[in-house]
Amino acid sequence: MEKQQNIQKIIESLSPNERKIIPYLKEGSLNKIKEKIEDLDKTAILRALEFLSNKGIVKLESKQKKVIELGINGLLYIKQGLPERKLMNLISEKNSLSLQEAKKQSGLSNNEFKVALGALKKKALINLVNQNVILLGGKQEITEKSLEEKFLESLPKSLNELKPEEKFAFENLKSRKNIIDIQDKKQIKLSITELGEQLINQDLGKSESMIEVLTPNMIKSNSWKGKKFRTYDIISPLPKISGGKRHFVNQATDYAKKIWLEMGFKEMTGNLTQSGFWNFDALFTPQDHPVREMQDTFFIKNKQAQLPNKGLVNQVKSAHEGKIKGSKGWQYDWKEDDAKKVVLRTHTTCLSVQTLKKIAENKEFPVKYFALGKCFRNETVDWSHGFEFNQTEGIVIDENANFRQLLGYLVEFFKKMGYEKIKARPAYFPYTEPSLEIDIFHPIKKKWIEVGAAGMFRPEVTIPIFGHHIPVLAWGPGFDRMIMNFFNINDLREMYKNDINKLRNIKVWRCR
Repeated sequence: MEKQQNIQKIIESLSPNERKIIPYLKEGSLNKIKEKIEDLDKTAILRALEFLSNKGIVKLESKQKKVIELGINGLLYIKQGLPERKLMNLISEKNSLSLQEAKKQSGLSNNEFKVALGALKKKALINLVNQNVILLGGKQEITEKSLEEKFLESLPKSLNELKPEEKFAFENLKSRKNIIDIQDKKQIKLSITELGEQLINQDLGKSESMIEVLTPNMIKSNSWKGKKFRTYDIISPLPKISGGKRHFVNQATDYAKKIWLEMGFKEMTGNLTQSGFWNFDALFTPQDHPVREMQDTFFIKNKQAQLPNKGLVNQVKSAHEGKIKGSKGWQYDWKEDDAKKVVLRTHTTCLSVQTLKKIAENKEFPVKYFALGKCFRNETVDWSHGFEFNQTEGIVIDENANFRQLLGYLVEFFKKMGYEKIKARPAYFPYTEPSLEIDIFHPIKKKWIEVGAAGMFRPEVTIPIFGHHIPVLAWGPGFDRMIMNFFNINDLREMYKNDINKLRNIKVWRCR
């Protein structure tokens, strides 16, 4: 009797989806249950199964499985044929073809053509002689489907269940762009408990008449009276719900901006694209400096910038050519065309020098400005370098400014960002003297890493703008490196992968 009462209690707690699924539990898998119940999607079925598992009606076993599926190019090649198949068909018609003609007639991209040549040569189906492609393969070898073609047609497949010839094809294809894709799939296996067996034989129809929701109309009409309410499970764990939040980098940048504002700085902003004049020349960077080569800087093709007023341009030209008092300059003929080139800004210091021009026009000093924004450099990407990064910039314009004040501003900012100790060491930059580089210690990598540069602008930067030298403190630490430690990130590349699980679980930036 007591056992029957317990079963009845469980029946009364079943949701509509759970009642739908129970008659099909013997199907044994989520996919087979889905085939029987078309009006429920897989997510709804899985959630209902988890609730049934919490009630002891079924047991669920979850296994992770790596599955090989067709990538974007794989889907295309299934329809149109692999690049090597297209090239083989073309060469087999003529037995021999020049490389230039083969490339033209095949309709393949440069990369596809190179891959196709390599694949066919590796299988000894062709040879390259004096810039000609010569057919070597026999008729059977040409017409028969390759292992790679057979493998693509057989997908999807479990990575752990590949036969030797399939493993060979897999190894040949996995390094090629977007042909195959390896996905982590979760496989759910269910088994029915003794309680579940008893429920399958019960009449669940009576529970369908139970009230799920109490509405205002039901209260007004008293139609709920005499009806039975479904009991709710308030003990079983529910799926985790992730609330919306700002990207963690944006959280940190918001906080850094707040620090500068609280320290009395005004914010300066500007375009991501800049002229070579503002990005380099106005900062006394010589036109033959390596940083102005394509290996270091991204240039915008076929674009020319408009330079500021001729007076400022001539003053900057004079500084570079050594024609201002007290400076030898760089001893070369400065070219206006180089200054007109358009680049993705390599630092936010270009904003500082543009702000100096506005300050000179408005005679707004002493004054303090900061910036925080994206910069771009043609770097080799590794754990501590990226081709785009955030930098925080600061300038202080004051007749009485000195180097000790510069160190004080930097120490205070880093302290508020959570770094009690920083290391400042002497350095060289074309536009500051004295100059320093700022290092912070990375606790995981066990090494000091550079986060940015600082110094006092040289007279060659300030005289063309102000007409005479005024002390200007300037700094530009790399911001992304600075916040890696707080978020437990050991590789800069992880900051912009936008892995949804990582974004949900990463901690929220907090004021220190």
